Amino acid sequence: MTTVKKFALFAVLGTLLGTTLAACNTVEGAGQDVQAGGRAIERGADNVQKKM
Repeated sequence: MTTVKKFALFAVLGTLLGTTLAACNTVEGAGQDVQAGGRAIERGADNVQKKM
């Protein structure tokens, strides 16, 4: 395998790895946002229930 081919292979693999790791962070952040939204809805429902 030539040096250029090795370099290209490692560049592609590095890009895929970096993209995968970035996607994990994005999914984790989205999960935290959904969880925070759920907590806010739950607090609102609790407040309404206390007023009844």
